[in-house]
Amino acid sequence: MNQARAHTGPTAVSPQASCGFYLVHHGAGFALHMSASPEHLQEMRQAVFKAVTGAGIGEAIAESARLVASELVGNAVRLCGPWAPVIVQVHPQEDHVLVQVHDPESAALPERRGQAPDSADAEAGRGLWILDALAPGWTVEPTAVGKQITCTLPAPAPVSV
Repeated sequence: MNQARAHTGPTAVSPQASCGFYLVHHGAGFALHMSASPEHLQEMRQAVFKAVTGAGIGEAIAESARLVASELVGNAVRLCGPWAPVIVQVHPQEDHVLVQVHDPESAALPERRGQAPDSADAEAGRGLWILDALAPGWTVEPTAVGKQITCTLPAPAPVSV
């Protein structure tokens, strides 16, 4: 007779799942496997903001993390097309927020355009400037199934009055 084993580890949080959207919470952060669609992008933005503010980090950093994640997923959609499979991971820490986006296109690495970010002629290409401003030192690493971009946003401690 088979008996079910009792789960003795930390209480697992049930994932939020729907077609093309699988969100699993890990501590204060999460990993989201999603097909990039307008609806999923909106839900991802909400999850980023909620995770960062829920970890006690200010709304300004949460907005920055949301913007960075949105830019990276937007870049994946431009490279791979709508409904591209992406993974978004957010890990709030005491002094920083780690935002990682994985897409399936390993050959297409981010590259800067020749125009300045404030150029009136530029119709696109500001995303890397945004990453530089909000998450200096971001990295790109090839993976077995694509590439992962990692951004670390500094989260200064709140000033006590």
